[in-house]
Amino acid sequence: MELKEAQDYINTYHRHHKAAHRDKFRIAATIDGKVVGVVQVGRPVSRVLDDGNTLEVLRLCTTGEKDICSFLYSRAARIAKEMGYSKIITYILESENGASLKASGWTCEADGVGGSNWNTPSRPREMVTNQMSLFPEKQKYPINEKKQRWSKQLK
Repeated sequence: MELKEAQDYINTYHRHHKAAHRDKFRIAATIDGKVVGVVQVGRPVSRVLDDGNTLEVLRLCTTGEKDICSFLYSRAARIAKEMGYSKIITYILESENGASLKASGWTCEADGVGGSNWNTPSRPREMVTNQMSLFPEKQKYPINEKKQRWSKQLK
């Protein structure tokens, strides 16, 4: 799937994030020719984790069909392994249960990470509560909700 197509899909359907600007690769899941899910995979956002051997699932978005998240997590890990990476990571909100990640063989390696307010005196940020009108009840970035980091060893 082309980057622009993936970004359009994610910007339309993701519950609380816009699409990533850049990635290493992205894949789509289809049913009867209709795209039902997209995953974007790129370098880890954290400089500490960006070691050249790790990739991160930056965005995963589906329309809710059964098992599509697990399918995309599994395919992303397999492609990363074939590209020579040794680990793949992703983050989910603590309010999410991680069932798709568990089903795909990933493990939770850290709880309570991130989620702090990015608006600081040295780097002011305007926090927009709603990202898009399609989901007006969802915050753009869930403020102060911590995340879980999940990973899968590939080698």
